[in-house]
Amino acid sequence: MTVSVFELFKIGIGPSSSHTVGPMWAVYRFLLELETENVFERVERVEAALYGSLAFTGKGHATDTAVILGLLGETPDMIDPDAIDGMLHAVRESGRLMLGGRREIAFDEATDLPFIYENLEHHPNGIRIKAFDGDGVELHVGRYYSVGGGFVLREDEIADPLHEAPSNIELPYPFRSAADLLAIGRETGLSIAEIARTNELAWRSDNEVVAGLRRLHQAMTASIERGMHQTGELPGGLKVKRRAASIRATVEARGEPGADDPLAAMDWVNLYALAVNEENAAGGRVVTAPTNGAAGVIPAVLTYYERFIPDAHEAGVFTFMMTASAIGALYKMNASISAAEVGCQGEVGVACSMAAGALAAALGGTNMQVEHAAEIGMEHNLGLTCDPIGGLVQIPCIERNTMGAVQAINAARLALSSDGTHMVTLDQVIETMRQTGRDMQDKYKETAEGGLAVNWVAC
Repeated sequence: MTVSVFELFKIGIGPSSSHTVGPMWAVYRFLLELETENVFERVERVEAALYGSLAFTGKGHATDTAVILGLLGETPDMIDPDAIDGMLHAVRESGRLMLGGRREIAFDEATDLPFIYENLEHHPNGIRIKAFDGDGVELHVGRYYSVGGGFVLREDEIADPLHEAPSNIELPYPFRSAADLLAIGRETGLSIAEIARTNELAWRSDNEVVAGLRRLHQAMTASIERGMHQTGELPGGLKVKRRAASIRATVEARGEPGADDPLAAMDWVNLYALAVNEENAAGGRVVTAPTNGAAGVIPAVLTYYERFIPDAHEAGVFTFMMTASAIGALYKMNASISAAEVGCQGEVGVACSMAAGALAAALGGTNMQVEHAAEIGMEHNLGLTCDPIGGLVQIPCIERNTMGAVQAINAARLALSSDGTHMVTLDQVIETMRQTGRDMQDKYKETAEGGLAVNWVAC
């Protein structure tokens, strides 16, 4: 199995790919199954139970609202973020919703959207959805798992560790490890970006690939631009003030980075990452990269490349994005990109690794240097916990993206200063991350039961 760039990077809404985007897609799949089973027109009631991490931090991550929006027929990539409040208000005031956008049913949030503080069998992010007819007879039940980055698997899919989406397409360069990528590169002379792009052409035309990459790039840029100009407090009750707009004013007043402050470019990188993740925390439109909680790292580093590298060009942007997707696919296939499963090393850590390798590639690095950069990016994020205060994707999540972005740039520069020879391989560090996540206590994995989440006290 090789993961497409358009699976790893998806346009959606905040604040969480696992807790907002994933549950919306799970409900979408459920609605499709109702149609397939020919029972949609008989549905009078739906119950969606949130399990494990979806329950523990569901309110802070807007899982409840995501499920309601999904039941209304909305999807993360198409919904208008500015219309969400109105849709939710209408459902909550009337006690009714238009299932799939066309069948009105009763909906009592207190009973039809229960939070169950225990895990389903296969993953901490579980959701069980049932549909009933007017006599209370169960028409259909679906169990789904939001496994990180907006990816959703049904119970039968996640129960099979070798599950792959059915496909008759044979990829020219299938890979499951960094060693595979390096071997393919040696045999063919292709870069990691070229390997990923050649595989992508098995699924879609070159024009479609280019159009898709441009759409993703534009969405990343738009989230930075919007985030840099918004003010006020973020929702959720912590009263966290947006900082990106004031930081933008400060760095713009200083002018372009010069010899008087050689690190001034990092202020811009911090700004870009903050802007995206403040947008995410506010429920705005972002690109999962590879998750919403880590959505600021890759756009910040990519924008650093475009703005501060003198010969940056669109081909370099595409090289960056394709390389990042290949690296992210390795984590998706061999470990996890879900903080509920492995902690924040699986989100900001993976994003840092992806961005580091991608920047090294865009700057002309060899495949070995790219692999080295990605390895450095993760090696120094191993053990990173997920401990959001109040269950909100705000503290420490927003600032953590700035750290991941700056660290990725440093990792790329370190790797490019050598010939790519190094002791620890990317495959070894990915396996180490998987083992570390397995051994990490649950209270440090997006349950808001440990770390900063309990050592910070609201006054």
